[in-house]
Amino acid sequence: MILKYFNKITLIVLFIIFLIDRITKEYVIFLSNQNFSSEIFSSSFFNIILIWNDGIAFGLLSFEDDTIYNLITIFISLIVIILLFLISKSEKLKKHSYIIITGGALGNLFDRIIYNSVPDFIDLHYNGFHWFIFNVADIFITIGIICLIYDEVFLEKKRNETIY
Repeated sequence: MILKYFNKITLIVLFIIFLIDRITKEYVIFLSNQNFSSEIFSSSFFNIILIWNDGIAFGLLSFEDDTIYNLITIFISLIVIILLFLISKSEKLKKHSYIIITGGALGNLFDRIIYNSVPDFIDLHYNGFHWFIFNVADIFITIGIICLIYDEVFLEKKRNETIY
């Protein structure tokens, strides 16, 4: 079983990220049902608006065809398995980055399987420009990717310099 390759802290962090994502999504869905509206909160730069995303990041690859949706879901599942493998083989910042990404990916994968769609609700905007609507899992995924990029660009260069 794959879980034997992870220490308790890794599993706890994965679970906490997954739990934070689930709680926020369920709360927004609850508020939307209570208000009978997808528009929950509005301000001059931040809105909470529930939308159901059946594509991937930022609504890309959104299709009506169930076959394509299922293939994308299988592909995402394979990516999560690869991420779990990378967690078990990585160290330091890379390991933590993969944990953060995997926690978010598990949250969105759960929604794809249970709801056949991912609830997105964070809408940032300024002067009529709206960024893509996203959720807490997307925030974790983005933070993890930024950390991986930082590791590759800055820390890998330092590691290579110390070797030569």
